[in-house]
Amino acid sequence: MEPRDPIFAMLSDRGRVRRGNEDSCGAVAQAGVFVVCDGMGGAAGGEVASHLAAETFLAHLTHSAVPNGAGPMPAAARIQAAIEAANRAIFQQARRTPQLSGMGTTLVGLLHDHPQNDEPGTSTLWLVHVGDSRCYLWHESRLKRLTDDHSLVEEQVRAGQITPAQATESPMRNLITRAVGSHSSVKPEIQARVPRPEEIYLLASDGLTNELSESEIAGALAKVPSHPTQADLYAACRRLVETANQKGGNDNITVLLVAPVIAGLEQQK
Repeated sequence: MEPRDPIFAMLSDRGRVRRGNEDSCGAVAQAGVFVVCDGMGGAAGGEVASHLAAETFLAHLTHSAVPNGAGPMPAAARIQAAIEAANRAIFQQARRTPQLSGMGTTLVGLLHDHPQNDEPGTSTLWLVHVGDSRCYLWHESRLKRLTDDHSLVEEQVRAGQITPAQATESPMRNLITRAVGSHSSVKPEIQARVPRPEEIYLLASDGLTNELSESEIAGALAKVPSHPTQADLYAACRRLVETANQKGGNDNITVLLVAPVIAGLEQQK
């Protein structure tokens, strides 16, 4: 029995302050690939960088999912190659276009690597991130943050120089220490997870997480049923964006929710 595509929904909003939207999001459910990017740079640089990163990341992972004569490429290597391709595309575009110099973007993405058989528990969910866009796990009414921001204040918190509460108020909280495309190379963080039944993954730009506390995010996700439809996930995306706008909407807000479908579970029911 072939595993079904993950259920997902996404929504991006420019917020209440910014004139444009420098966030991007995208998905190719058939390939199990999902991504959120938050661009930065003068003029149109942020928008160009985020769109270029999302498109390149999705295209590379979708294409590399097709086995070649040498067999399928390992998932971690595919993700690394996709990040390198996105970084190269942005960096080279900035060098060709002076007004885009210095542009870059955060990136947080998921790859649901399906097994070649129907055995339950053999699929792997790969998570990659660069910058301060985040991934959260919602499971059994609990919200767990899975990524550590590549940001100045996060490094200060880890070093014990400031408290998490001080970090949320710091004027430097938007300074990131890694970005896709800002330099000729970038080091992503890649981790693997074994997906479990009734899990939901949230990918989000900092326009959401700067406005909402984790308890407020959890409150919006608590209304999602244990076996959600795409409409259920979209309603949750809308609740999150609307609440972030009500709290100020000071930045672009992007959310993407994924409910992986695990091979073999249907036969066990």
